[in-house]
Amino acid sequence: MSVWPRRSTFAVDVGGVKVGGDHPVVVQSMTNTDTAAAQETVTQIRALAEAGSELVRVTVNHDEAAKAVPEIVARLRGEGVTAPVVGDFHYNGHLLLDRYPDCARALAKYRINPGNVGAKRRDENFQKIVGIAVRNEKPVRIGVNWGSLDQALLTERMDRNAGLARPKGAQEVLRDAMVESAMRSAELAEETGLGSDRIILSAKVSEVPELIAVYRQLAPLSEYPLHLGLTEAGMGAKGIVATTAGLSVLLIEGVGDTIRVSLTPRPGGERTEEVRIAQQILQSLQIRSFEPQVVSCPGCGRTTSTFFQEMAEEIQGHIRAKMPVWRESFPGVEELQVAVMGCVVNGPGESKHANIGISLPGTFEEPKAPVYVDGEHHTTLKGEGLVAEFKEMLDSYVARRYGAGSVSGPPREGIPTSRGSAAR
Repeated sequence: MSVWPRRSTFAVDVGGVKVGGDHPVVVQSMTNTDTAAAQETVTQIRALAEAGSELVRVTVNHDEAAKAVPEIVARLRGEGVTAPVVGDFHYNGHLLLDRYPDCARALAKYRINPGNVGAKRRDENFQKIVGIAVRNEKPVRIGVNWGSLDQALLTERMDRNAGLARPKGAQEVLRDAMVESAMRSAELAEETGLGSDRIILSAKVSEVPELIAVYRQLAPLSEYPLHLGLTEAGMGAKGIVATTAGLSVLLIEGVGDTIRVSLTPRPGGERTEEVRIAQQILQSLQIRSFEPQVVSCPGCGRTTSTFFQEMAEEIQGHIRAKMPVWRESFPGVEELQVAVMGCVVNGPGESKHANIGISLPGTFEEPKAPVYVDGEHHTTLKGEGLVAEFKEMLDSYVARRYGAGSVSGPPREGIPTSRGSAAR
């Protein structure tokens, strides 16, 4: 579906999910449970996978967490959840993976931060993790983060920069150090025996301009797939807007093979929100399709009634409730466009542009709502049953357009007129 040319990369197999190459950009997420609490972690992974997370990462930070990983994966598979589970390691990954070989085998990928695998024995500890990955035929994400960058490397870079006739700014030196850390680590991983098709890189920061700059610098240096994400993006609108701003620029430039939206959840908020945001970024950029899109107007003085808002919300909820069945029965339904518009100004035009759309009457307009199907006026609805009638028409359209024996492109015949609607 993508309208943007992609950067050429190796394809990395992560537990059956392909990252990079000609494969779609992968959506991933991370649990925030205590991994040692196996059932709680299983429940959250299942929810994330059902929301559309194609990879799920868990923290493996101590013995009890490492012990729980094989049980977590076994329970997930027993429940029919196939999403690969990735282990996130900091400081003691070399010890835990060596101490718990069942954990090493159960994980689909290891995430290593080269900035905190050790100071004096950094390379030795790093190579120990990579060696375990090689023995278990697992891929590795080398994840550099500016909040935990290798301080020895940064100091070396700063000292080298200070001796230049025209020194760079501190931010640029930091960026150089991040890129060098990622590339040095990838080279060391390959020297240790890890294939180039088992390496994914990331270089995460929490500022949008720096995120764009560091990935633009990193991307041309190799063919490793890249994991994109604005680290510590924040809460609510701030986190969503900042992540979307940063990732969209890079994705449009063809950079990025898997993405994660790192939102701070509201107290008691759903972890799955970050999955939906990631999907919406990709769908808005026409890179991938995940569910039918509802186009609706923001409202103005012409739409003083809240009816169009309520209907748009109800139609969106109807689609999401239907998607588990539609996804299985009607391939391609993810690309469906539905319009719910509030007045005559843009209503008919947007409705014609959608696959199926309705133009509701604005304030002082005649109380009737024309429905358009594949660009043509199909019928006009009136009365209290209007929402229910439009839902029926939507269901009928989906079955006809995407059902068995359907052909691509607009249907050759109009869908049946819903009962109670006015004649065309």
